[in-house]
Formats: sequence, structure tokens, C-alpha cells
Amino acid sequence: MVAVIGLGNMGFAMLRRLIAAGRTPRAWDLEEERRAAAAAAGAAVPGGLGGAVGPEVILSLPDAGAVGTVLSAVLPVLSKGSVILDTSTLAPAEARGFAATAESWGCAYLDAPVSGGPAGAAAGTLAMMIGGDGAALARARPVIDLLAARVLHIGPSGAGQVAKLVNNLLVATNLVVSAEALRLGAAAGVAPEALLPVINGATGRSAATEVNWPRWILPGTFDSGFSAGLMRKDVRLALGLAQSVDAPLDATARAAAAWEALADAAPDEADFNRLAAAILGGGTA
Repeated sequence: MVAVIGLGNMGFAMLRRLIAAGRTPRAWDLEEERRAAAAAAGAAVPGGLGGAVGPEVILSLPDAGAVGTVLSAVLPVLSKGSVILDTSTLAPAEARGFAATAESWGCAYLDAPVSGGPAGAAAGTLAMMIGGDGAALARARPVIDLLAARVLHIGPSGAGQVAKLVNNLLVATNLVVSAEALRLGAAAGVAPEALLPVINGATGRSAATEVNWPRWILPGTFDSGFSAGLMRKDVRLALGLAQSVDAPLDATARAAAAWEALADAAPDEADFNRLAAAILGGGTA
């Protein structure tokens, strides 16, 4: 039996996907109402965190502190050979430390951050970037294949997190620069609705112009399931990684600054696409 710990937007979407695939996962979250929702959806909810175990344990947690707390509770009761699949986004060094701790208990820890949002989790079409032992990945593959359409084994522990931070730094940057470019076009008399088909049919396109703008920003839905606070966290982690490896970020650091400067226009609890709308409306970093 697989377990899912952390029932936010992503964790709950993965839980529902497993249930739809015929599994009866164990589930746990600090919030009672989320545990109740998991039980109503068909999951088995134990009486405490230590009961949320199985041969595979999926984590979807906000930060390293939460991961450390969960591992302290579950590692002593996990069977040897169990695989912890951590889909949280963390600093690579933190992931390596968790892997070493799990190994000392006879378990495997894979850092496995994902891309695709709650919709991708619900559909089983996530991209999963995995760092860690290949044999452990093979053991967990039947569960992983229910959640992800693209499974990328990047390298040893921490490599999955490096890939995720590089990816999200680009996402954050592309959203900022696409908003600035569209603002330029609007100021020159061409609306974003007219510019986007041109950009997406030419070489300036990105996921920001092909997905975010038409799906969430221009219609004003802002319901991607990913918050501005989570993107800020990922940007900070990417900047910290760059500093730790002495890799200058001249252009992307300027874009990253917008995520801090526009915190009032796109607060942590808001959808992360709100930042692009703020820039289009005249906000600057």
C-alpha cells in the first residue's frame, strides 16, 4: 500500500489519481479537514502520522522543515527497502541529507520534484525529475508511472532538485519577461490578444506565452493551483543554489527580483500568474 503525506493542491491531486487507478492509499496531513476529505475520497487515514507508511511513501510538503519532521516520524516504522518519493521542492543539499538519513534506516529516499501542476497530477501526466538510486527508482516505478508521463532520472541524490530549480527559475523569468514584452506591445498599440498568436507561431514562444497567458492570465481565471508564495520559495532556492556553486545569474536575477518587488500586487496566497498581470498593468521590479 502506497502512502501520501501532505494533502495540499498537489498531494491531494496525486492521491485522487492513485485512487482512480484502483489503489487505496494511506493519507495524512496536519489539517483535520484534509484528512477527512481524503477519507471521503477513498483513502485510508490512520490515527497518526506514523501510520501513514507503505512500501512507497510519497511526500508533498512545503519545505525542508516539514520533510524532516515527517521523516523523523516514519523512518523508524518503515520496513527496510521502502522507498520515499519526495515530490517537494528543496535545496539539493537538503535532499542529499535526507537521502543519507533514510539510508541509515535501511530505506531509500528519492528527490522527485514534479512539473505539471495539480491538473497534471490528476491526469497522471506529470514530469518527474528524479535524483537518487536507480534500483530504488525501479522498485517505485509502478507507482510513479501512475502519476507521471515523463520520468527523468537525472542522477544521484539532489540532482532532481537541481533540475527543478533550474526549470522553475526559467518559468519565473519567462513569466516576467513575457509580461514586459506584452506591455511594450500594448503601449505601442497592439493588444496582448493580438500579439500572442504571433509570438506562439514564431521563435519568442515559451510555456508562459503558450499556456499561462491564454489559460490563466488573459481570461482572468488565475486558478493554476500554484501560488506566488511557492514560486517565490523556488526562486529563492534557485538563487541560493547559484550562490553556493558560484554561478552568476545576471539576467535571471533581475527577473527574480520582480517576485520580491511585486509581493503586494501578487501576494503569497495568490495564483503565481497574478505577477504577470501586475507587470502588464504597469508594475515594475
